[in-house]
Amino acid sequence: MIETLNKAFCALPGVGKKTAQRFVYHLLERNRDGGMELAKALIDAMEQVGHCSSCRTLSEKDICNICINNHRTNTQLCIVETPSDIHAIEQSSAYKGKYFVLSGYLSPIDGIGASELGLDALEQKLHKQGIEEIILATNATIEGEVTAHYISNMAKQFDIRITRIAHGLPIGGELEYADINTIAHALSGRKDYNY
Repeated sequence: MIETLNKAFCALPGVGKKTAQRFVYHLLERNRDGGMELAKALIDAMEQVGHCSSCRTLSEKDICNICINNHRTNTQLCIVETPSDIHAIEQSSAYKGKYFVLSGYLSPIDGIGASELGLDALEQKLHKQGIEEIILATNATIEGEVTAHYISNMAKQFDIRITRIAHGLPIGGELEYADINTIAHALSGRKDYNY
């Protein structure tokens, strides 16, 4: 039973055998109430959390709170790879549009194509919903760039403005510690300085 619990914790990203073992022994020796609470929360989440039928993020309802929010603009659609990307963008309070979650990126070598990412549903959404701008917020990886390019080509047929989030140096970052690709993106994405 302990070994089964160790293996279950190893299913989490970044959790190896030693870390899993620490979690298990901590819960069994020092925090059984916390372990029971964790078990109940996991069961509840696994049974009750699904995907929003509109944007495909994780949600306890058929339509998530962002999609049903009438104060958000319906003309902007931000395309992200994961539900956690929505969380990151929402923390900035800088975006007031809607989202579409791919749940990954194009990777033919791994068997992930357009249908696995719901790009057919995205195309229907672009065709029917009066979207004026797509914001491509896929990661700055080769797969993220390929995915952004694919979506951009798909969206061109609908005469929709296509933008890409800027990539570059973070606030407080120093040039000497940035890699060459980050510096190249920062230079190519520069804009006028208004002081």
